[in-house]
Amino acid sequence: LHPKVLDVAVIGIPDEKWGEAVKAFVQPVPGIRPGPGLAGELRGYLRDRIAHYKVPRGIDFVPQLPRTPTGKLLKGQLRDRHR
Repeated sequence: LHPKVLDVAVIGIPDEKWGEAVKAFVQPVPGIRPGPGLAGELRGYLRDRIAHYKVPRGIDFVPQLPRTPTGKLLKGQLRDRHR
């Protein structure tokens, strides 16, 4: 729902301490510069709307999320980046 986010995927990735951690892959709206400033802005936005433990610790910015020709998100390809 954030106006600077075009598309997003959230997955669990392996974490030594907790077993699994929340990771977000964000496709910004064209013209929006990704980086630490935007990541902080998104975390602040989320802290006001969801439980603190659900706010992703990691946010990766991607030019486009992997999807099938029918539009289904390919979360496996995102998980493969962290194996």
